[in-house]
Amino acid sequence: MFKSSTGRRMAVLLPAIGLAIDIGASAAWAADINVLSASALKVIVTDLSEQFRKESGHSADLEFATAGTVEKRILAGETPDVFIATDVQMKGIAEKGLTEGVPVIIARVGVGIAVREGTPKPNISNVAALKKTLLAANSVTYPDPAKGGASGIHFASVIDKLGIAERIKAKSILGARPDFVCVSVAKGEAAMCVHQISEIMHVKGVTLVGPLPRQIQKVTTFAVATSAKASSPDTARAFARFLARADLKAKFGAAGLSYEVD
Repeated sequence: MFKSSTGRRMAVLLPAIGLAIDIGASAAWAADINVLSASALKVIVTDLSEQFRKESGHSADLEFATAGTVEKRILAGETPDVFIATDVQMKGIAEKGLTEGVPVIIARVGVGIAVREGTPKPNISNVAALKKTLLAANSVTYPDPAKGGASGIHFASVIDKLGIAERIKAKSILGARPDFVCVSVAKGEAAMCVHQISEIMHVKGVTLVGPLPRQIQKVTTFAVATSAKASSPDTARAFARFLARADLKAKFGAAGLSYEVD
């Protein structure tokens, strides 16, 4: 049967209308979630959130702080949809009923030392060598322990145990922001930095010398959890599960977040 011009126009428009409806429905289902994470995972979480967006259509608004700050903010009543902190901190948060379900471990990171790219790597192969290297360094930078950075707190305890705390503090530069600690080494403002390995590896202009000796190493374990008061609980759960996916473990390893003590 011959179609009128009106009929032909409708035949063309209907599929287009259907496509528009599908796109609109997809957009309606897309949800934005807020994520508060420890800074040690900044690079990997930023990278994976983009992968999550491409796979799911959902976006994550990311914010990073020291693990101690994350804990304080959650306990003070903030309710990001998803948060990442150390397993010890998460245990306390979960016990107060602030998480939905049990937090899931996603990363482990050790503390390392870095120097400016192109400069000789000092000897930190054992405790005695590390002590000698620290005393010989012109300056050392590490996260301010008072700000709650795990590596800064640990390093402060290390130099105290080695009996060199006062001598090292006298030439130390305390980093107020975790993601800028080793940048000062790249700029030549400090001779070496002490930080979590994942915070060192992505900084251009520095070279990772290696991890602290096993006897004085500190491995920090990080876990992810969904808030018990998440504004978009389904999407928050999906993002937390996504970060814990087995096929993403290699990416965590490449970012220095699968450290194990020998």
